[in-house]
Amino acid sequence: MDLLFLSQRIYLGDGSHETPLNGGIIVDTGGIIRRVLRTKQEVNTYLYNTESEAVYDFGDLLLMPGLIDTNVHISEPGERTDWEGFASATKAAAAGGFTTIINRPTNATPPTVNVQTLKAKAASARGKIYVDVGFWGGLVPGNTDQLVPQLAAGVVGLQCTLCPSAQPVGEEFAAINESQLGEALQQLGKEQDALIAFHAELPATESLQQPDEASSKCYGSFLRSRPASMELSAVQLICRAAAAQPQHRYHVMNLSCAEALPVLEACRQEAGVQLSAETCPHYLALGAEQVPDCGTEFKTWPPIRERANQAALWSALRRPESTLQLIASDHSSATPGARCLTYGRARGNFMNAWPGISSLQLSLPVVWTRARQTEQPLSLAEVHRLMCWQPAQLCGLSSFKGRIAEGYDADFCVWNPDEEFTVCSDQLYASHKSPTPYAGQRLSGVVHATVVRGLHVYQQYEGFGQPLGKVLLRKSSSKLVKFVRL
Repeated sequence: MDLLFLSQRIYLGDGSHETPLNGGIIVDTGGIIRRVLRTKQEVNTYLYNTESEAVYDFGDLLLMPGLIDTNVHISEPGERTDWEGFASATKAAAAGGFTTIINRPTNATPPTVNVQTLKAKAASARGKIYVDVGFWGGLVPGNTDQLVPQLAAGVVGLQCTLCPSAQPVGEEFAAINESQLGEALQQLGKEQDALIAFHAELPATESLQQPDEASSKCYGSFLRSRPASMELSAVQLICRAAAAQPQHRYHVMNLSCAEALPVLEACRQEAGVQLSAETCPHYLALGAEQVPDCGTEFKTWPPIRERANQAALWSALRRPESTLQLIASDHSSATPGARCLTYGRARGNFMNAWPGISSLQLSLPVVWTRARQTEQPLSLAEVHRLMCWQPAQLCGLSSFKGRIAEGYDADFCVWNPDEEFTVCSDQLYASHKSPTPYAGQRLSGVVHATVVRGLHVYQQYEGFGQPLGKVLLRKSSSKLVKFVRL
């Protein structure tokens, strides 16, 4: 028997209705949307004539497609599982309205750089995940022979970094240079539509004075150590590669520097170039001016820049034709010791702390709240485009995720955009809850329920259901690209 989901405010995200409708969604036993009831009369007629296994009525809560995050660090399997495992990360995702996340290849040990490590990561995830999980493969020096096999084995794309990562990850997942990128692209050859994603910073060419121990606890010293020129140089390198080999797709992850936007836009105008970028909630909502001394919970790469940097990011996000096409969390949790948040001499050292912000669960309310404080707040349609539909398109999921339509997965985020809450660590489900750079902030947008393929994986007052998320692996042939759920 089918399930019936009701709400007075259903946002389909299929282009047919820009405003939410009062209706229902019929979901079959496989978790697939069978029919959308677009009026209250259709709902009443269906209820009169048909018996459903269960009816879930969310009243005036907003029901929209489940959110998709394309940039999540999970440190399982391996020695850093205590930083963030699949269970805790996907609980945080579900509590934040996300129904699908894509896991970065770094942080786990070993990192995902070949088929064997991909299989190990997928095996580790099964039976623990509360939402669906896909994977990025890795592009590092010396693994060019593993790029096509990783794509064939099911990764959504290949991710690399152009600047050494923080230790100990930097030893395991090394940065590539422009020559090595060229070799990799040659190896991919005619692998049409291969997606290559970049952590886009290049080592600084100018001489930068390293702060002493005292000034290392000042955010300004850290910010000066990673100038915007590092991002700008990396984006220019990526644009050269995209123009030279336009048969592939190129994606810039966690873009912070607004100065890079004109460079990206100019490159994208060239014939055949397939180029996109994302930014993160912390670059839109937090400013360097508010980071306190020793506040290493604010540290990330690229760094949070001055508030003046934000206006251009918001402006680009509002334009559907922009290269800046989506918002992703770049969620990265770590132990307090790694973050230099424990008491002692090392506390608060920005230069030594692990870079990463744990914010997956808070992405929606942070973006929604900050957008409402700008001169031109985001509409619901724009939130859907930036956090559902274009992430689905980037990762090849748009044939079955990212909208509410017949034949699509019944993935729903049910929330109240006007309800407010104050952020405190007790509400967070990531492995390491405190501190968060959003602690004490008053945010709008409370997630009441998250549904994955018709199953309640999270309810605000009841907690979590069973870990029934599935591993998503991309299967392709010369004529077909599809995903299988395992």
